[in-house]
Amino acid sequence: MKKKILDRSKSLIEFIDKSPTPFHVVKSFTEELQKAGYIELYEQDKWDLFSGGKYFVTRNESSLVAFNIGSKAPEESGFKIIGAHTDSPNLRLKPNPVYLKNGYVQLGVEVYGGALLTTWTDRDLSLAGRVILKSSLTKKASKERHSRKKYPIYQGVISRLIAFDRPLLRIPQLAIHLNRSVNEKGLVLNPQNHLPPIFALVDTKTKSKTLLIDLVAKELKCKTEDIISLEMQLYDMQKGTLAGANGEFIFASRLDNLASCHAAMTAMLESPQQDLATQVLVFYDNEEIGSDTAQGGSSPFLKDILERISTTEKKTREALMRGIARSLFISADMAHAVHPNYVEMHDGNHMPMINAGPVIKSHSGQKYATEGASSSQFEQLCKKSKVPVQKFSIRSDLRCGSTIGPITATILGIRTVDIGSPMLSMHSIREMAGSEDQENLIRVFKEFFKPG
Repeated sequence: MKKKILDRSKSLIEFIDKSPTPFHVVKSFTEELQKAGYIELYEQDKWDLFSGGKYFVTRNESSLVAFNIGSKAPEESGFKIIGAHTDSPNLRLKPNPVYLKNGYVQLGVEVYGGALLTTWTDRDLSLAGRVILKSSLTKKASKERHSRKKYPIYQGVISRLIAFDRPLLRIPQLAIHLNRSVNEKGLVLNPQNHLPPIFALVDTKTKSKTLLIDLVAKELKCKTEDIISLEMQLYDMQKGTLAGANGEFIFASRLDNLASCHAAMTAMLESPQQDLATQVLVFYDNEEIGSDTAQGGSSPFLKDILERISTTEKKTREALMRGIARSLFISADMAHAVHPNYVEMHDGNHMPMINAGPVIKSHSGQKYATEGASSSQFEQLCKKSKVPVQKFSIRSDLRCGSTIGPITATILGIRTVDIGSPMLSMHSIREMAGSEDQENLIRVFKEFFKPG
């Protein structure tokens, strides 16, 4: 297999391994963008944008928009937009998670998104997320504008990211001797009763009830009384890897949808030439739970930024509307590859294969926003970049999932195509995709961002 293809996959794996939460995803991208000369903007500030400028904006530290302003105004050349999402199904800590039961210290969790729950059992799990601290810790920093680049400040509190990067938790399955029918009937898990992970043994010397907050304080080198709240989730400690007899697969967590984010960001950073059109990336949080949040796909985040780009120099909102009418939005989210053990779950004429190119996703009920014109535009991009293209439509007797595509199309009125790289084990704690498909997707996205 060509070295460049493997290097792409290795780069994706490294990115996933250091990005256990949406907060860490955005932090990783922020660092990459700053190295590439992008200027960070803040929504509360007045913007002074110029042609050829490269900028990015974050919201809630978990969503991000990056853009390169084209040499022509958006009303004349439009926007080239790629969208994806930063979140993946997981287990998240409740606000008061620690409790003691039968000699164990356990943590209360909630299911986030459509997780395959059984895959979270018998794994080496850790914790990562965001910690909110009293801003009095950094009185000097809170007075200095540049301090926002180190720790975000929110009206009297500051935010710190954390990832323990060592095994802390386990959700052990019940022994087969106590559940003899599990292999015939399947493992049935009640989220309230069966998912709380074991954290420690009760030990009065270590103050079991405060064990979690004590560990967080030690990790961040702060006092426990300075910690106001935690936003933390569980994640798998096993690193991503190339796999298969010929290295044709990637096994990793959160391929859905960090593979799409990584491909889009790589394409933008490797497209240094100024385009006539304004190039945009949008990475939303909360897609897995419906997008109805201030930083999700249903929010005005992207629309607000496109309007601020379009209405500079005393232009009216008509400039935004004209620009959108000239634009294309590529909604990038992973696609279902055909499963050889469950072929009957696929439509016979729509069986995407791993390492056979990106998949155009269609649905007559518009769970995917693809229509004839947008599909043909994406197919032309694949043809120009010499990348094969596939198509997916779900069986007519199955319920279809959805993406940020229809939401964005509805909010902006923008032509949209839903696409994604094919994969197996979607929404498992550990997923499976093709090592060639990451390079395939990057090539198509780079073709999209070519000047012209």
